[in-house]
Amino acid sequence: METGAIHGDSHIGTDTADTGTALISGGPDSSPYLPNDNAPHATLPVRPTDRAVRAGCFALARLWWLTGLRHASGTLHHYLTGTGATYRLDASTLVALPPVRAAVNARLMEAEAGQWSHRDTWHGVTVTPATSPDWWLAVRGVQFRVERPNPHYYRVEFHKTWNFDRGETAFGIPFTLFARLHETGLAQEFVAVGRTGYLPR
Repeated sequence: METGAIHGDSHIGTDTADTGTALISGGPDSSPYLPNDNAPHATLPVRPTDRAVRAGCFALARLWWLTGLRHASGTLHHYLTGTGATYRLDASTLVALPPVRAAVNARLMEAEAGQWSHRDTWHGVTVTPATSPDWWLAVRGVQFRVERPNPHYYRVEFHKTWNFDRGETAFGIPFTLFARLHETGLAQEFVAVGRTGYLPR
């Protein structure tokens, strides 16, 4: 199974999954890093239930792959392999999603109005299940910023730290079960990044 792993990225950050688009940082050169409350990697003892959860997640990742949820499968599988290596997001597909496209267009309109130039600050955008079940399962929310070297071209950079936050839930399932995989060393959180080529405005 392909995971899209890469090495050697300098950015570290976390999920920004709020409704709509939110400002993340104060300047174009600032880091998108946002801490979470999970215990450090491999600091908690492994319990039998942790191993069972990990085995179930591997089976789920395989099922997602077989049913065409390739982005979701890739990110979950990468988490479970426990390398912590940087993961490459499919930026060209991600930027085409309607909420991402709308958020990027809004930033470009602000650039054209003179509110920023060359490179924007980091913002967060949410992907919902209705937009794309695959990308919702893969990232839920992602940070982005727009680079605009001139009025005719731009490109979009994406950033996310892929993790499960303690205390959060989805469909009544507590994320703490999955966060423990990182905390016990059975999995590892990782940074996911992507960048489009230059696109015409």
